[in-house]
Amino acid sequence: MEPSKPKEKPFRISKGLVWEAYRKVKANKGAPGVDGQSVEEFEKDLKGNLYRIWNRMSSGSYFPSPVRAVEIPKPGGGSRTLGVATVADRIAQTVVALTLEPRMEQIFHVDSFGYRAGRSALDAVETCRRRCWLKDWVVDLDIQDFFGSCPHDLIVKAVEANTDQPWVVLYVRRWLVAPVCHPDGSRTTPARGTPQGSAVSPVLANLFLHYAFDGWMDREYPNVTFERYVDDAAVHCATRRQAEQVRAAIGRRLEEVGLRLHPTKTKVVYCKDSGRRGSHEHTSFTFLGYTFRPRKAWNAAAGRAFTSFAPAISEDKLTAKKAEVRSWRMHRRTGRTLDDLATAINPIVRGWMNYWGRYNRSEMYPLLGSINTYLVRWARKKYKRLRALRNVQSWWLAVIKRDRKLFAHWAWMPHFWLAG
Repeated sequence: MEPSKPKEKPFRISKGLVWEAYRKVKANKGAPGVDGQSVEEFEKDLKGNLYRIWNRMSSGSYFPSPVRAVEIPKPGGGSRTLGVATVADRIAQTVVALTLEPRMEQIFHVDSFGYRAGRSALDAVETCRRRCWLKDWVVDLDIQDFFGSCPHDLIVKAVEANTDQPWVVLYVRRWLVAPVCHPDGSRTTPARGTPQGSAVSPVLANLFLHYAFDGWMDREYPNVTFERYVDDAAVHCATRRQAEQVRAAIGRRLEEVGLRLHPTKTKVVYCKDSGRRGSHEHTSFTFLGYTFRPRKAWNAAAGRAFTSFAPAISEDKLTAKKAEVRSWRMHRRTGRTLDDLATAINPIVRGWMNYWGRYNRSEMYPLLGSINTYLVRWARKKYKRLRALRNVQSWWLAVIKRDRKLFAHWAWMPHFWLAG
């Protein structure tokens, strides 16, 4: 009797793809899901855990665990809900995302910037900046509860139109209805939406809005430009009348696909500057953490000041980052050295500088100065001899002279700071 041949899996999924997905999840870090398992704990049996994901996905027997809901406060009040999947689920979701992404790059709009290779939020901000100089009016779009409102049937329909892999559609359907565990212990099964924070949600959101918004704009308003970073978008118009018409039309379109513009946060904005006369109720808007508004600028060639419509870090972000600096409680870490503190905060601060320092970086100086304030407090608590203001100032100058590059923000803000 001949030995039986191993049964072929119904779905062909590369083990290498699962490994690549794991590497991305590891790089992104992230909190544990409902099972409490961290990435480090997952790696204790890495080979076995990755094999189980591949085996179950390939056989069609993979079912996601519930998603852990986490409430994140918003700077302006209220909160948003993030869905934290287990490490295994994040890897499985990334397998699907990696499978869909090549096709997405073939069809996505040139002005869709979110979560795409070779494009960034700063690219979207720069494009928006240039277009605000060209067109006088902006429709600042805010989709109300986007991630909680997308209709499941339209998400699945968009996925089906862009893959010939039945397992991709199968697992997307399962993720969309995975139970959500709330902080109070209750569980709900979502009828709409895709959990914000999941590894596959950005791809699904981008794909949904490609049909719901980008393609529709190209058909209905081919001469109107926009920038979209997932659900954050700005639309540029030549006149106020056109902006109001476009806003109304977008509102009707989104209602057709199960979404709704926020009635108070969506607004028509006049890009007021020195060359534009008149006024309007709204002359500022925030896009991707940058507030665009009239700002004083200097024309070096003409030797005069003028008003430019330009971006800088938003007040909400500035407030949030100052709160984050306070939460570090650096002045109480007297058991640490300056090198220890620099090692801990430099990657974070450098990221802030790279992002919000691109435009009008002087708006960041109060934030960077607050870091110096805490460093001064740290020194005065750690060393009794530095409690006199004159002594701590001398110490500060000596440290700066010895190693100006010790803290990332000293490249812009090395000055002694003791305010607030």
